[in-house]
Amino acid sequence: VPLYARLSSAEQHRVFAAHSSRRIVLATNVAETSLTVPGIRSVIDTGTARISRYSARTKVQRLPIEPISQASANQRAGRCGRLAPGVCIRLYSEEDYLGRPEYTEPEILRTNLASVILQMTAADLGDISSFPFVEAPDNAQITDGLRLLDELGALSEKGSRDRPRLTSTGRRLASIPLDPRMGRMLLAGERQGCLREMLVIVSGLSIQDPRERPPDQQEKADALHRRFWAPLAPSTDSGHGPSTESGHGARPEPASPRPEPVEGQPDASDFLSLLRLWDYLRSAQRELSGNAFRRMCRAEFLHFLRIREWQDLHAQLRDITRELGLNRNGEPAPPARIHTAVLSGLLSHVGLADLREDTKTSTSRRRGRTGPREYLGARGTKFAINPGSSVARTQPPLVMAAEIVETTRLWARTVAGIEASQIEEVGEHLLRHSYSEPHWSSRSGSVMAHEQVSLYGIPIIAGRLVSYGKINPVEAREIFLRSALVEGKWRTRHQFLFGNAEIRAEAEELEERTRRRDLLVDDQVIYDFYDARVPADVTSAAHFDSWWKKARLENPGLLTMTMDDLMSTDAAQIDTEAFPDTWTSGTHEFSVSYRFEPGADRDGVSLEVPVSVLNQVHAAPFSWQVPGMRLERATELIRSLPKAKRTAFVPAPDFAQRALGWLRQHPELRSEPFTEALGEALLRLSGVKVEPQDWRPAAVAPHLQITFVVVKDSEVLAAGKDLDALKSELAPQLSRTLN
Repeated sequence: VPLYARLSSAEQHRVFAAHSSRRIVLATNVAETSLTVPGIRSVIDTGTARISRYSARTKVQRLPIEPISQASANQRAGRCGRLAPGVCIRLYSEEDYLGRPEYTEPEILRTNLASVILQMTAADLGDISSFPFVEAPDNAQITDGLRLLDELGALSEKGSRDRPRLTSTGRRLASIPLDPRMGRMLLAGERQGCLREMLVIVSGLSIQDPRERPPDQQEKADALHRRFWAPLAPSTDSGHGPSTESGHGARPEPASPRPEPVEGQPDASDFLSLLRLWDYLRSAQRELSGNAFRRMCRAEFLHFLRIREWQDLHAQLRDITRELGLNRNGEPAPPARIHTAVLSGLLSHVGLADLREDTKTSTSRRRGRTGPREYLGARGTKFAINPGSSVARTQPPLVMAAEIVETTRLWARTVAGIEASQIEEVGEHLLRHSYSEPHWSSRSGSVMAHEQVSLYGIPIIAGRLVSYGKINPVEAREIFLRSALVEGKWRTRHQFLFGNAEIRAEAEELEERTRRRDLLVDDQVIYDFYDARVPADVTSAAHFDSWWKKARLENPGLLTMTMDDLMSTDAAQIDTEAFPDTWTSGTHEFSVSYRFEPGADRDGVSLEVPVSVLNQVHAAPFSWQVPGMRLERATELIRSLPKAKRTAFVPAPDFAQRALGWLRQHPELRSEPFTEALGEALLRLSGVKVEPQDWRPAAVAPHLQITFVVVKDSEVLAAGKDLDALKSELAPQLSRTLN
């Protein structure tokens, strides 16, 4: 015969029934009390019990199996021999017994002290740590109790650890004779407009669950209790109370006078199940007689006395809230509001589905092994939803639990799915925000960053894009100036940006022509230009537009850059005429373009030749290169000579410089190929004759050789450095063009 607290009264009273044969009673430590069971002659004591302990480290209520004290062992032995001689058999040694503590540890040393500290602070009893407790708790317990009160918003920042001070919320909590978590839910119920529902839920959570599960009828009981799991039905005027058509023993459907869950709100909720059960019981009591209601409760595995306790506590709490001036809502509250109010007392009982564990679980399922989904809880704990919960079927990504208890593992009991926005609404004082990857967003016209919001180490929100201007205005302004103004990543119509972009393009073009990357100032100089002119409070496009609308009236050219702002001091020494945009040869003028990209086919100078005049173009004039690159070409040609000749022109740059000076004095040689003219100049300067076959133009760097680009109506037909080869390649095309 079993005997434990969760049994119904009828099941517990079976141990007192008369019997004629031997009977074995399997009991928990509920039998340690002054209970006298007739006929007990022998007791077998295992020496262990589940003892409720609050873990200050994990902040959960634990039910570990521990060795009992000597006092508990003596109480167990006292269950036999009360009416006649008996014997107690202990399954542990006498040495073990003598080594155990004399008495069970007081409950104040193994429970959360938040309620005690709350009442002591309200009564102004002074320093908590120096209070003369009969059994003084350690500092860790006191600290943990203070943290819970701080989580509930009951403590003022003006207080200290030894002498805390209550907020207005804390003073109201002290007036409610409940666990502080439950009291906080009631206060939040008024704020959320759902105090009527919270009175039912809080009173239901404060008593032992009235739903019974007899060991021999668990499936039948579960099937009846699952009626209250269904999503809430739309509100009706009359509801559907218990039917009495088939007699007092009929099992009616649950009443459904509450609103349907909104979209996105999880359907399954153990808290809403309590509301459905309450509505069902109230409706049944109105329609059934007292005895019929008792029979209905017994038939549907509902504990009548616990229901009475639930109703009595509900009435008491209703009177207390009325005295506190809390207003009850007249209309049914939506589930989201109810869950938000409940959450205000359970912020450290939140869990996020562990995606890493989900991956492992999927692998296990493929191998035939299944298990409950893991949730990441506060401060690194991990728990699973109790299989008996209505939420165990849906397993939402984010949940809250009325309690988290450790038995064989951490289990969450009385659970509901929640949204991250609800946590932000009631737990802002506990949230930690971190930001990463701040960047300019041209779409929003502001600096954005990825935000992660954590509650006790649980990342309830990850990767949310938020405006960075209010979070870090200094860094946001710098990113705005660099990305929007310096790098030009802002789609806007401000004329100064277009003008500055054109000036910058000209400067970059000059770098391409001169094959230098040190003429244009770096981005830091441009940033400093804007930084010195744009106010410190401008962090976004909207801020800039508002400021610039007034500033440009006073100084239209404030943000307009000049070539001097963008070019280094060396740029002033460059002869831009040495890098012409066009090249005139005979009666034809050709467009010239420049490209500084070593390794590319068109690196260097490119000459655009229309196919219609290709046969009229000769390579000799173009072998001279543009003036700005002629010295480098001459130097490379001298270095390409055979060693016997090359040694006569050392150093090569000096001879190249002198040779070009001599050629400027003899313009009549401009019609000759550059190698022949250069050879003549070297002969005059050194007396050493360079034969035409000594030159190796192909050995010169590719960028020093002109690239001929043959086009027709802006379409490129061919490109290359050998003009004669291009003429041969395009001979058919040239013939059709001329015809």
